[in-house]
Amino acid sequence: MMPAHETYDVIVIGAGAGGMTAAAVAAAEGLRVLMIEKTAFVGGTTAWSGGMVWIPANAKMKEAGLSDSITDAVQYLSSTVPEPANAGLRAAFLARGPEAISYLEANTELRLQPVRAYPDYYPERLGATAGGRVLEPVAYDGKRLRKAFGRLRPPLPEFTLFGGMMVNRLDIPHLRRAGKSLRSTLRTARLMSAYAWQRLRAPRGTTLHLGNALAARLYASLLARQVEILFSADVEDLSMRGDRVAGVVIRHGSRDRLIASRRGVVLATGGFSHDASLRKRYFPAGAGLISATSTSGTGDGLRLAATAGAALDTDATSPAYWVPASLFRRADGSRGVFPHTVTDRAKPGVIAVNKAGRRFVNEALSYHEFVLAMLRDGNGEPDRPFYLICDRAFLWCYGLGRIKPFTRNYRRYVASGELVEAPDIAQLAARIGVKPSTLAATVATYNVDAKEGRDGEFGRGSTVYQCHLGDAAHKPNPCVAPILRAPFFAMRIHPADLGTAIGMKVDAQARVLRADGTPIAGLYACGNDMVSIMNGNYPGPGITLGPALTFGYIAGRHLAEGSAATTTSAAEVSA
Repeated sequence: MMPAHETYDVIVIGAGAGGMTAAAVAAAEGLRVLMIEKTAFVGGTTAWSGGMVWIPANAKMKEAGLSDSITDAVQYLSSTVPEPANAGLRAAFLARGPEAISYLEANTELRLQPVRAYPDYYPERLGATAGGRVLEPVAYDGKRLRKAFGRLRPPLPEFTLFGGMMVNRLDIPHLRRAGKSLRSTLRTARLMSAYAWQRLRAPRGTTLHLGNALAARLYASLLARQVEILFSADVEDLSMRGDRVAGVVIRHGSRDRLIASRRGVVLATGGFSHDASLRKRYFPAGAGLISATSTSGTGDGLRLAATAGAALDTDATSPAYWVPASLFRRADGSRGVFPHTVTDRAKPGVIAVNKAGRRFVNEALSYHEFVLAMLRDGNGEPDRPFYLICDRAFLWCYGLGRIKPFTRNYRRYVASGELVEAPDIAQLAARIGVKPSTLAATVATYNVDAKEGRDGEFGRGSTVYQCHLGDAAHKPNPCVAPILRAPFFAMRIHPADLGTAIGMKVDAQARVLRADGTPIAGLYACGNDMVSIMNGNYPGPGITLGPALTFGYIAGRHLAEGSAATTTSAAEVSA
């Protein structure tokens, strides 16, 4: 279906968190908004994510009795993002992030709550906090979307239970203790009964958590404010009026059509994680082509902006945000990418080894730091093998990759080649192409210290962040346990990205800039289309979604504040 109008105040390209925020804010300010999405779903990578939003000194922290200040955040970022590049954007983010959250909660359906215990990734640095800077979406009932629920991108099936049930962070310990604790058993029973009832009416569970809840709440905000959404449409070009962006040319079906924008166009297409040529140009050789992001992120926004004279900022310390990932085939034949973020690497009883069979990293570091260590160890070698090594006790208690805890039939994963099994470490080494004596020595050295709850080689479990990712019930070190119980297992992991850090240069109003630093009238960017304000550093959970919401908000407000003198009519666009 084509848009009901040929002229809008604002056109937003891309229905991820940043784009939906910009559209919701512009609409809340009374503007007529069109959103154009190339896929059949809203949500982008956000719908697959943990939904964490990093906003220092937010009001929710104060309400929860947690202390923070912009001064502390500046101090923390000065060591974790030491480069002077984009300092102005970071200042704008810190100044306006709390404002953005307050506005969104007052004027849209977005509802967030502080995660009291989720440390910044470098808790030993000055200005770090142990929690509260991270906000998570409040659970959302997908039934409220009615028929539009089918347009919300589903979560990755590997992160659901029983064919479509989402659970939040606080449910997971209870699920693991079901049958052992009365309280946990009752909670699990309530979750299961609610899910069974939901499946009578919907193709998946409708109690939404994490990034799916965030995307759903933003989508509900668009629907409530009559934002038109054009699905499965490609933007072919930007329409210019002199040096001003005044609309877009879209292809929908077999037709090209011009749609005018009076105030501006917002680019929020998700970066270029799935563009092989751009990855080859900007990513290190050892990074390969694996991405844990939505396949719609193919650099559309960057190419459109280039036609209007936009400048690309390529000075990031890292061109992407990294995560180790394992690969597998789903039942339908599609390739799955499982991001090893927080579910297994830091738990007690697993180690990561390189091609030589030696440990190369503290496994409990952030996923970004973990892959940086992979890239350093590989020294540019493409497709260099790395493995997670564990025993049967670990696999049963914590799972590995997409293999969930308490999985009895793990042999189907062995049969597919996703999981390698052996009766002893020497045979496991042979099966993954590692020298048996080296891997045996690696495990033996690790086990000597692990029996006492120590990691003498890398100090795993030495910070509050690492312990947060471990198993609090395991003593004395929540991150360390020996690897003893046969059979033994290996799972290959690869460097993958969670999003690109290279993007368009923008100013503090989210306006896209030319190489000379002047803004392109009528053109804005947010999310992964704009340059990373962290320069490719990863100081804490939610440092992509926090800026995405903030600069989406900034773009929407700036567009709403535009004067009549800066608007363009449909007649002018077609003249």
